[in-house]
Amino acid sequence: MSLAETFRAAWKGARAFLRNRDANVAMIFAISMVPVLIAAGAGLDLARAMIVKSALSEALDAAALSVGSTSGLTQAQMTTQAQNYFNANYKADSSYGTPVSVTVVPGTQSVTVSTSVPMPTTLMNVAGIHTVDVASSSTVVWGQTKLWVSLVLDNTGSMCQSDTNPNAGSPCPNPASNTKIASLQSATHSLLTLLQNASVNAGDVQVAIVPFVKDVNVGTGNVNASWINWGYFGSCNISTVDYQSACQSTHGTWTSGWGWGSGSCNISGYNTQTSCQNATGTWTATNHNSWNGCVNDRGNDAGPDTTNNYDVMNTTPVSGVTASQFTAENYSNCPQSLMGLSYNWTSLNSKVTAMVAGGSTNQTIGLVWGWHALSTGNPLSAPSLPANTARYIIILSDGLNTQDRWYGDGMNQSSQVDARMSSVCSNVKANGIIVYAVFVDIGGTQGNSSVLQNCASDTSKYFDLTSASQISSTFAAIGQQITNLRVSR
Repeated sequence: MSLAETFRAAWKGARAFLRNRDANVAMIFAISMVPVLIAAGAGLDLARAMIVKSALSEALDAAALSVGSTSGLTQAQMTTQAQNYFNANYKADSSYGTPVSVTVVPGTQSVTVSTSVPMPTTLMNVAGIHTVDVASSSTVVWGQTKLWVSLVLDNTGSMCQSDTNPNAGSPCPNPASNTKIASLQSATHSLLTLLQNASVNAGDVQVAIVPFVKDVNVGTGNVNASWINWGYFGSCNISTVDYQSACQSTHGTWTSGWGWGSGSCNISGYNTQTSCQNATGTWTATNHNSWNGCVNDRGNDAGPDTTNNYDVMNTTPVSGVTASQFTAENYSNCPQSLMGLSYNWTSLNSKVTAMVAGGSTNQTIGLVWGWHALSTGNPLSAPSLPANTARYIIILSDGLNTQDRWYGDGMNQSSQVDARMSSVCSNVKANGIIVYAVFVDIGGTQGNSSVLQNCASDTSKYFDLTSASQISSTFAAIGQQITNLRVSR
């Protein structure tokens, strides 16, 4: 006998007791059974309704998040997309009833998706209650109307490594899909799509792409920019060292002339115009048209300008003050050129696609240029910050700092570079910019990056990854946080 049949038999017995006049006890018992049996039936169907409610909520959350993260949809397109996501995520059995069509109500900074299920009852059906309407809705809101985001992305040689080949060499212009650089590219493309979809109006969300190695590539289109220092872009000839053995003994390079014993000496140690001329040498500037777009840290020949700290600030370059300018050099592993703030999503994605891994690590210069991208004035001349705009820097690196303009050898960690980076991080955060830091350390072999961890705005914004495959989910999580897309019910 089924549960419903048992309930009907009990109900029939109770009605018989009610008609029986033989004993008051029987009548009282029968009367008391009525609410007990109805309560039992209601309890069972309430439990079923809670199952349906939970299934509705989960499926509606997925539908609302999908619609809320996709911009430019018509009402009909929103409804279709919400229905498809709901259908794919609704898990309740058909015996619980069939949901009615999903409805979508968009708001200015929100979207609400709702539906209901006329759930068939079991025991309550005997009492004449044949269905219970179970309804649910989900509201997704996004609270940030405008975003400026700098993506500071490691393009160094170790980004050619993968989870299966952690010692791969560089460069890798056509990286396998499981390398760190390929994983970064894929994750960044997805992040750009999320950011584009979070923009209610064109330009509300703007992104800068800043690939970095030891240097940053500002693009050869800036060859005539007033903020470029060409003082290193040439060679020095020391005329007083006028014979080959003397030249080579001073670690110079001898270039033979036309006659026997004639020639000239280039001493590499005199690698700036000033130092060359101070040594009574002749400085020969290299044609600027041969420049590959790379610049290194700002400062003095011998080290950072610790008075003005140009290399760790977003200070606008000053005409005639070489320490404040960006020094051009033809670094052999010059990365993909950067792109300032833009909402040309096609061009931004193209920059990411063109990235190639090679060179040593200077996270400091990447951060500085990520900050310049969010700053008015030269060199990147961002517009005035609109009201209600949040600024973010997301830096991803897979290694420890190894070299900048003055310190390090490109192979081993440099504490001096770390110290300069710590100063940048403090200055950036003091400027009101929120920093997310991602460290990719395959297998955890390098240990924690304390300088990146301390650079993040708080502990929740630092990610220590041990696999290249984790980059995608990490960028997705950061994207959800900064767009503030959330289910509010």
